[in-house]
Amino acid sequence: MNPADRPIPEIASQLRDRRLRVPDLIEAHLDRIAARNPTLSALVGVDADAARQAAVNAERDLRAGDDRGPLHGIPFAVKDLIDIEGQSKTCGSRRFADRVATADAAVITRLRAAGAIPIARAATYEFALTGPSFDAAYPPSLNPWSADHITGGSSSGSASAVAGGMLRLALGTDTGGSVRSPAAYCGIVGLKPTYGLVPMGGVFRLSPSLDHLGPMAASVAEAALMLDAMAPGCGAAAALGHDIKGLRIGYARDWFAHDPDAARDLVAAVDDAASALSMLGAEITLVRMPDYALAESAGAVILHSEALEIHRDGLTDSFDLYGRQPRQSLAGGVGLTAEDVARAQAAGHRISAAIDALLDECDVILAPTTLAPAPPVAAFRGDETVWTVMRTLPFNLTGHPAMSVPIGFSEGLPLGMQIVGARRAEAMICRIGAAFEAATDHSAQRPYFA
Repeated sequence: MNPADRPIPEIASQLRDRRLRVPDLIEAHLDRIAARNPTLSALVGVDADAARQAAVNAERDLRAGDDRGPLHGIPFAVKDLIDIEGQSKTCGSRRFADRVATADAAVITRLRAAGAIPIARAATYEFALTGPSFDAAYPPSLNPWSADHITGGSSSGSASAVAGGMLRLALGTDTGGSVRSPAAYCGIVGLKPTYGLVPMGGVFRLSPSLDHLGPMAASVAEAALMLDAMAPGCGAAAALGHDIKGLRIGYARDWFAHDPDAARDLVAAVDDAASALSMLGAEITLVRMPDYALAESAGAVILHSEALEIHRDGLTDSFDLYGRQPRQSLAGGVGLTAEDVARAQAAGHRISAAIDALLDECDVILAPTTLAPAPPVAAFRGDETVWTVMRTLPFNLTGHPAMSVPIGFSEGLPLGMQIVGARRAEAMICRIGAAFEAATDHSAQRPYFA
C-alpha cells in the first residue's frame, strides 16, 4: 500500500522500526499531490524543498533517539490564513498576492515541536468569508467525491486535500462551521476545539469572538493526535479505545428533523447513528435545543460587525482587489449598530447557558453538521447568494467543542454529524467519535481515483 494511504499510527510504527524513512514518506505525499491536486485545486502552494529538508532532519533526529511523538515526520497542509515563515499567505485574495509571512503562527510552532512537517498551503474562501467564488486569487477547490460539487468552506482546500488522499492531516479555521461543514461535505473528520484552547497568533482573523483553529483528518484518531499537538495536555488520543457504555447522549432531533431543508437521507442517517451509539451502550435521550434561528442571527451579527472592522481600511484602500462575494458579505456589517451587537452578544450568553445546562445532564449532544450534502458548483456561478443550510454556528457563538464525523451518503455524496461536548471535553467527544467510527464503515470509505 502507498504510504500516503496508511493511517498515521501505522506509519509511526513503520518509521520507528525502520520499514519506512521520513524522506520516502514525504516523497510519497509529494507524488500524490502532483497526481491529484491539478484536478482538485486543493493546495495553492507546495514547498517541496522545505518539506524534503525537514524530512531529512526528522529522520536524523529519530535515528538519534530524539522522538517527538506520533506526529514525528508526518506531513500536513495549512489553510492559507495561517503564517508559515517565508511562505506566501494570500488569504485567497488578490489583495494579499505579494504577502509573505515573517514568522510561524503559534500553532505551526507547536506542530513543528511535535515533529510534524508543513508541506503545503491549502485553499480557502477569500478571507474566510463566502464562496466558492471565481474572481479570487485562485480557483475554488473541488469535492473529491464529485468535481461538480463544492467542498464547503471556508476550509475548502484542507477538506479536499484530506478527502482526496493527498494528506492525512490539515489545519483549518472555523468561525461559523468552516472546519466542520467542509468535513461533512467531503466525508472526513473535522474538530472545532473549545474557544481559546488553541492559540490564534499568526492567523488572519475573520471574527475574533467566534474564530477557532481545528484539525481536519482522515479519522478521529488522527484528528485527536493533531489536536494533542496543537493543545498539549488535551488528552484526546488517550481517551480513544474506551467503551461508551453508560455515557449519556442528548439527541437534538427536533433541531433539524422537521426542517424543510433537511434531506430525507440526512434525517435517516443521523437516526441510524444515534441507534448505533445506543447499541454500543450509550443512553440516548431526546433534548430540546435553543432556537437555531436566533443563534444563527446573533452569530451573524457579531461576525459581520467584527469582519467589517477588520476590513474597513482594506476596503477603502484596495476595494477593487476584493472579489464580488467578499464585498457583498462585508457589506452586511455596514448597517449594524453597537446596540445590535450588544443584543446579539446577550442572546449568545443566553444560548450558551442553555447548552451548558443540557451538558450538565448529558455527556455530549448529537446534531447534524449540514442538513444536506454538498450543493453543485454551478449553483454559485450566478449573481444570487446561495445559502448552505448548517447547524454549526451556535457552537462558535458559545465556544463549545464540536466534531463532525461521517455518517453515510446521499446521492453518492457524504453526510456528517456533530458530536458536541462541554468546554474542554475534547477527549470525551473523541472517545465517542472513535467508538462510532470503529462500529461503522463510514470513515473508511474513500472516493475513487483512477
